[in-house]
Amino acid sequence: MTISPQSGTGPGSITPDGSPVEFYTLLRPRGEAEIVGQVTPSGGSVLELGSGVGRVTHALLEHGFEVVAVNESAEMLARITGAQTVRSRIQDLRLERRFDAVMLASFLVHTTDEDGARALLSACARHVAPGGAVLIEWTPPETHDAQQVGRGRTDGDITITLVAREEVGPGLFSATMRYAHGDRVWTQSFTSRRLSDDDLRAALTESGLHLDRFLTDDRRWVLAVPAA
Repeated sequence: MTISPQSGTGPGSITPDGSPVEFYTLLRPRGEAEIVGQVTPSGGSVLELGSGVGRVTHALLEHGFEVVAVNESAEMLARITGAQTVRSRIQDLRLERRFDAVMLASFLVHTTDEDGARALLSACARHVAPGGAVLIEWTPPETHDAQQVGRGRTDGDITITLVAREEVGPGLFSATMRYAHGDRVWTQSFTSRRLSDDDLRAALTESGLHLDRFLTDDRRWVLAVPAA
């Protein structure tokens, strides 16, 4: 079975990368602002790359951070209030300022385009202040390898299920997620690259960053810092 990369179905608008906008407005924060708070001074500045509809943005604002939210989708950015928003590809972003913390969430680092991944991390490196923090969300290899079709989780009254997955090239995986809320159902298909710890360290090094440590027990959140 071949799964089309970056596509989506369901009610409401679907962005070019397959993200169902209405579904993402239903999701709640999962402690991301508290994780940022571990490595960012109170009231500090945060550049959120790939902000989506503001699920994390609004939580960061509630915690007192100054937030600049960046996304390529104007429709998603329109859902954000209280933060400065910038419509841009992350790879092209040049704000001519630096931030106490830069966030690259939503597993964007797993793009199948290796040059694109380096460009994402380079955007992080050129916007983080000296002594600042880059927080990257990724899927550790042990979590990636344990994924099973049919396995899901609930988030309140939302059900999220992996309904298809196949290896389409060395280290490259196509997958489809199914999201359900009441009688509304969405799907989102994408292709991603499996990363090992060494892969991640090498990509960070090439972008002028250094892997400092993992911020969560499940290793889902990585702290990187500017290389000396």
